[in-house]
Amino acid sequence: MPRFSQVDVFSAAPLLGNPVAVVHDADALSDEQMASFARWTNLSETTFLLTPTSPEADYRLRIWTPGGELPFAGHPTLGSAHAWLEAGGVPAGGDLVQECGAGLVNVRRGDRLAFEAPPLLRSGPVDAADVAGICRALRIAESDIVDTTWIDNGPGWVGVLLRDADAVLALSPDWAAFGDLKIGVLGPYADGPTAIEVRAFCPGYGIPEDPVTGSLNAGIGQWLAGGRLPSSYVASQGTALSRAGRVHVGLEGETVWVGGDTRTLVTGSVAF
Repeated sequence: MPRFSQVDVFSAAPLLGNPVAVVHDADALSDEQMASFARWTNLSETTFLLTPTSPEADYRLRIWTPGGELPFAGHPTLGSAHAWLEAGGVPAGGDLVQECGAGLVNVRRGDRLAFEAPPLLRSGPVDAADVAGICRALRIAESDIVDTTWIDNGPGWVGVLLRDADAVLALSPDWAAFGDLKIGVLGPYADGPTAIEVRAFCPGYGIPEDPVTGSLNAGIGQWLAGGRLPSSYVASQGTALSRAGRVHVGLEGETVWVGGDTRTLVTGSVAF
């Protein structure tokens, strides 16, 4: 039976981050087994560690939501890297190289694991029809929005900047109005240990609100770090879900790194 780890990501304290279910040595599993197990865990993401096909990679990762497979996601990248290292994985170089649907992703070791934000698949202005759809889904007026842009690095995120963190925390979305939209919302704090509050709404993936989201925070960093936001900052996410996610974002040259604490909370094996 394949080994199993459940890793809490983006929190230094247990049970306050975003869990990812990680199945080790998953080469023999079919797509349907992976999809079925992801539906069964009902977490925002479940991952499967496989033998890499690229000679540059240390391992290959497949990432599933209850609603289907993703080419890339952030908290599964960090949690799976943590699980792979904890199981005895030894990277060929100083950093880890993950192979996934989005290509090769570098994962850096240090005080905490951090991944290099992948290139955006879609960026730029959001058209009027989509802005109207965003307003319906979030139940806000267009005048409540400070800025929007596409920040899609795989999951399909559109970024929405509101005036402040309180406006983000006050949102009560209309889930039926989302359609295919995956909306990442942020608002700044005036002061305190975190720069922004973030919420990630993605009902199309079977999870209405993701507790803490690495891919979204990567896109936000590529959009705003070194401009409206400092080059290095900490984002808060999960407050509305009684979590305390902390995402460490840093712009180094033209590269955004996204880091967070990781901790294994459950280990065992899976009987497929």
